Amino acid sequence: MAPPNDSLNPIINVSESKSLEQYFDLSNGKLSVRGVPLLSEVPSNVTLNPFYSIFQPSDDVPLPLLHRVGALSHKGGFLGFNKEEASHRLINSLGRFSDRDFLSIFRFKTWWSTMWVGNSGSNVQLETQWVLFDVPEIKSYVIIIPIVDGSFRSALQPGTDGHVMICAESGSTQVKASNFDAIAYIHASDNPYNLMKEAFSAIRVHLNTFRLLEEKTVPNLVDKFGWCTWDSFYLTVEPVGIWHGINEFAEAGVSPRFLIVDDGWQSINFDDDQDPNEDAKNLVLCGSQMNARLHRLDECKKFKNYKGGCMLGPNAPSFDPKRPKMLIGKAVELEHAEKDRDKAIQCGVTDLSDFERKIQKLNQELNVLLGGEESSASNNGCGRSPCGAESYGLKAFTSDLRTKFKGLDDIYVWHALCGAWSGVKPGATHLNARITPCIVSPGLVGTMNDLAVDKVVEGGMGLVHPDHANLLYDSMHSYLSGVGITGVKVDVIHTLEYVSEEYGGRVELAKAYYKGLSDSLVKNFNGSGLISSMQQCNDFFFLGTKQISMGRAGDDFWFQDPSGDPMGVYWLQGVHMIHCSYNSMWMGQMIVPDWDMFQSDHLCAKYHAGSRAICGGPVYLSDYVGSHDFDLIKKLVHPDGTIPKCQNFALPTRDCLFKNPLFDNKTALKIWNLNKYGGVIGGFNCQGAGWDPKEHRIKGYPDCYKPIFCSVHVSDIEWDQNIEAAYLGKAKEYLVYLNQADELRLVTPKSAAIQITLQPSSFELFTFVPVQKLSDSIKFAPIGLTNMFNSGGTVQELEYESEGEFTAKMKVKGGGNFLAYSSGCPKKCYFNGAEVAFEWSEGKLNLSLPWVEEAAGISELGFVF
Repeated sequence: MAPPNDSLNPIINVSESKSLEQYFDLSNGKLSVRGVPLLSEVPSNVTLNPFYSIFQPSDDVPLPLLHRVGALSHKGGFLGFNKEEASHRLINSLGRFSDRDFLSIFRFKTWWSTMWVGNSGSNVQLETQWVLFDVPEIKSYVIIIPIVDGSFRSALQPGTDGHVMICAESGSTQVKASNFDAIAYIHASDNPYNLMKEAFSAIRVHLNTFRLLEEKTVPNLVDKFGWCTWDSFYLTVEPVGIWHGINEFAEAGVSPRFLIVDDGWQSINFDDDQDPNEDAKNLVLCGSQMNARLHRLDECKKFKNYKGGCMLGPNAPSFDPKRPKMLIGKAVELEHAEKDRDKAIQCGVTDLSDFERKIQKLNQELNVLLGGEESSASNNGCGRSPCGAESYGLKAFTSDLRTKFKGLDDIYVWHALCGAWSGVKPGATHLNARITPCIVSPGLVGTMNDLAVDKVVEGGMGLVHPDHANLLYDSMHSYLSGVGITGVKVDVIHTLEYVSEEYGGRVELAKAYYKGLSDSLVKNFNGSGLISSMQQCNDFFFLGTKQISMGRAGDDFWFQDPSGDPMGVYWLQGVHMIHCSYNSMWMGQMIVPDWDMFQSDHLCAKYHAGSRAICGGPVYLSDYVGSHDFDLIKKLVHPDGTIPKCQNFALPTRDCLFKNPLFDNKTALKIWNLNKYGGVIGGFNCQGAGWDPKEHRIKGYPDCYKPIFCSVHVSDIEWDQNIEAAYLGKAKEYLVYLNQADELRLVTPKSAAIQITLQPSSFELFTFVPVQKLSDSIKFAPIGLTNMFNSGGTVQELEYESEGEFTAKMKVKGGGNFLAYSSGCPKKCYFNGAEVAFEWSEGKLNLSLPWVEEAAGISELGFVF
């Protein structure tokens, strides 16, 4: 923290911006940016306030950040409005626009956001988190970001006749206001990626309720490979199955470095259970547990019964990998039968006897299958824990995992923000909890129907009083930390806005909960051991990310359409990539975007793997035990469980920003990222599905599911977004490697774009590396290991020498086929100091590299010319 006497400097810097030309002007009913009208018919009650007129300096904002924001403050300002009558929910027009292309992010469910494009204020969707305008008249971009003002948060929504509306709401009828000076922030820049950085930096300095990603430490698992239990087991997860799952990866030579034990490990039950101290039984699928609440803060019986050492001996319990699939399959049958009955009721059918008989039969069959639920854990002493014995339970299990699997750095467990899906059971713990009715805001009512929302609203939330939020998290996390858990995946985050009526509104309730969560994170999980999920709303980002530094960038990986569309197994995968890439534009300012797990044996597994390889975050799977494509996995993961990760997080290319890569019949999604010595572009055919504003759901557009052209140029990579990589964008010539086509091409910045055709649900990865001229006759550029999707990420170090002989030296991590371009054949090649043979033909230089365990897989290469 800066000395107190330095805290005045930022004020001077911001004030100096008064002398610079202000970018925005609001007069005569028009909001203009550098003389270009952006919004017309702006109501007279709307205000535009310069940044320096609202900004209040704070000592706990880093001085470099304050100076940076101050220097650019003339490029932004705050929008406000006033009403004659105070209310807890106010809607006001910001003005009208038409024929102006925009990109936006809106909430299509309580928890999840996605992109939307249009050209009129009436095209904006409900619960829009920001709108980015294209202003080609001045070769610039403008963003409007609804923010928090006092106890109110805001979102944009459509109006009539091209008007864009802002909705400010407190979430409590007891909290009212009529005047806002800074309910939205507006900013302009000639670079859309700089714009995001500048705008969210300004909001961070203004609100001082969150921190940017650059200010925080990220979780250890960000550049590693892991396994999550969710799709593998759903709620049937248990220790022996997890053990066999981890062991299967290890035996195949790709040991996970982190494990996420997802939903199913907690002690939950229902309000009407006969024994309030017993765990709920026969839970299999997501949905069945959503009305349950925590009745204890430690692990459920399945995990509590684990006996230390039982999996380490020669008589360790076996595991039938078919069992979870059978359980899940039967539970799905039952779920479909219940849906058929409900549809019949809606259609007026009075005789439901056939439906009830089928449901009863399926219930009996499921109960028979579940009869052995604890059998695997009880064999050979893996059960029956004596009270208080430390050799049993989660502590014993995590200890055994680490004893056997030495590379397993992190073990995370899942929990909901309020404890469980429906919170904490009143009277069951030491926490002050009570059942609180859930009220869904009008803005969310207009979004997509969601089973999770229906379930949570149905039973109400077992809400721990905000005064006990600190105690809730510290009680859970201190216990978990003590039994060997190193982090948590916190899910179901946006339930707080449902239950804020009696607690000062959603902003004040969120502040209390996020403070408790942040404090516990610092105390129990090294300040960074947390993945946030179901959190894609501005409340969370503006109030909850002071400590949290990683979170999900998209809705779940759906291996098939839960609504039953058979094509969903394909088109939903492209939708997932759109969620993640466009959300990363804003989320990446505050957290590391996590692109979620996927399944390596899925029909579109390779398609997902291509995106995860260059996303810039961790790679993790949710395969069933016994259902892995290890050939595919090894294109993503090194034998030590690390990954060749890009330097930044992947973002859509500039020419995709105002297009619709989902159902416009012509646009491929292109995402760019940077490696240490080059750049990479992924081209993905995501056409075939998307949001339907009339039906308020994501659906298939089969006419769009067809081949499309993809055009890629070296200028699509935003080299200057990483200061250390900026020089790479100034090369005169580049080597391009097409990963799927296995092709090498030489291009210059003046070359025509590379044109390829992408089939539906397919992709190509383009690795760009600057070509180095070593001598008048020798040009050189390393691609890296071509057996890895992110080939360029395998090159760890690179240097060229021209004293005496011309030499290219590098360090490469991984094993497999090393490829470089060399205009002439090298005289010699050195591998770890020893001269070795290599292959060279027509510019292609190939070398087979072994994985050297003693050197952590890093090979030192030298090519002499």
